[in-house]
Amino acid sequence: MAEPKQERAVKTRETILYAAAEIFDECGYSGASISKIMNRAQVTQGGMYFHFKSKRSLAQAVLAHQQEFVHFSVETAGLQKLIDLTFFLARELQNNVLFRASVRLAVEQGEFGARDDTAYQEWVNEFHALLREARNQGELLADVDEAEFANVLVGAYSGIQVFSNVSSERVDLPERLVSMWRYLLPAVATPQARAKFSFPVDPQRLAA
Repeated sequence: MAEPKQERAVKTRETILYAAAEIFDECGYSGASISKIMNRAQVTQGGMYFHFKSKRSLAQAVLAHQQEFVHFSVETAGLQKLIDLTFFLARELQNNVLFRASVRLAVEQGEFGARDDTAYQEWVNEFHALLREARNQGELLADVDEAEFANVLVGAYSGIQVFSNVSSERVDLPERLVSMWRYLLPAVATPQARAKFSFPVDPQRLAA
């Protein structure tokens, strides 16, 4: 039986999006081209332009739904869940090309005329929710502002992963996160809470 036209179209779009992510990850926005993406996806020009009208629209599609590219699920809560999430994202940056390309494009978006902090704000909101949970569990010091720290943490994480990418292609990112938390936790967490925290040995297990 022939595959339904709509289902084929969905699969073609996903194939193009994944190929675009690979090219953007390898070459950056400036070094990518529609022809490279078409060759990687093995689609015709008509198939490409049916789904995406330009390289810019492809970049925006890869960038648009960053959190949809990761699937994080653990039974921990509060600060421990936040710690686990940061290590899980490190693993995703090492292994998930869709997420990695989206992160690269968020940094390079000025190259395609964009200035959109949505991807960053989504992580601020995610971190903020976990920090509010930590507050309700009595894990945070009294003078910690959850919203402010969420912004600081997203900024710190962004810088650390960029530095790690330049230094080691993110091989050393987990070790850098251990150092980040070793200095940050005393500034935000109660001594009682800090005594319970651990760093995940195998971030792979955190995948949903």
